Amino acid sequence: MVKHIKPSLIRIFTFLFLLVTSSLAMFSTAVMAKSKGQIELVYVEWSSEVVSTNVIKVVLEKAGYEVEITPVTAAAMWQAVASNDADGLVAAWLTTTHAHYLEAVKNKIVDLGPNLIGTKIGLVVPAYVTVDSIDQLNANVDKFEGKIIGIDPGAGLMSKTEQAMKDYKLDQFKLVEGSGATMAAALADAIKNNQWIVVTGWTPHWKFSRWQLKYLQDPKKVYGGEEHISTIVRKGLKEEMPEVYQILDNFSWESADMEKIMVWNEDKGADPYENAKRWVEENPTKVNKWLDLAN
Repeated sequence: MVKHIKPSLIRIFTFLFLLVTSSLAMFSTAVMAKSKGQIELVYVEWSSEVVSTNVIKVVLEKAGYEVEITPVTAAAMWQAVASNDADGLVAAWLTTTHAHYLEAVKNKIVDLGPNLIGTKIGLVVPAYVTVDSIDQLNANVDKFEGKIIGIDPGAGLMSKTEQAMKDYKLDQFKLVEGSGATMAAALADAIKNNQWIVVTGWTPHWKFSRWQLKYLQDPKKVYGGEEHISTIVRKGLKEEMPEVYQILDNFSWESADMEKIMVWNEDKGADPYENAKRWVEENPTKVNKWLDLAN
């Protein structure tokens, strides 16, 4: 037997349904009103770029934007901004490491200039290794087990290392592909056992704070000299989102800032985003300069 619902109960249910629906709509509208828009940033998963990208994400969120960050290969990172699939990146290593990527898309992007100066790339060994120059590697190939420990194959540092191996005729060496993490793990293991190892390296990087290391001299200047990290944005960002453009243009800091967070990120269970928020909270003066749109 079907029981009939009283009209009064129907009115009550209808009222409650409308009330809940209205509340959800108001909440959704409030959330949308709170956000000034969505920003997409891309980066390579080098420990340095994990740091810088998370920091600028926190800063842009502080300014009222929703920010999505996506790790990709170096080639895809540059192409994403050139094709307007991403709004920008703060991870362009110039003038050497990413020079070929810049050359391919230079008419399709906007270079806002350095956000960090004093970077460097090259081959790195523990300080106890008695080799000081790349041109001394062939004479010690057995001590290095014929390996140069690299990172991800799409990295500009890897292409430069391939060129260095040709120019220095390191025919007996093999460049081992991997990642920043596998390179650091191999380095840690070798140092623990006092073994010789040569890895692809860059500054800033937390490994220089943890261990005594040195760059091998590069007489042929394959790796170039002192570099910088630039901020790159898509064309049209300045006109469409001037505040975002200005914050990204203002973004500039020092190696010591980056390395501090990199060390935090090496702690067990560390969250790069939470560490970025911690750094932003502890450095209001610097962050406020980035947010100052009068600059």
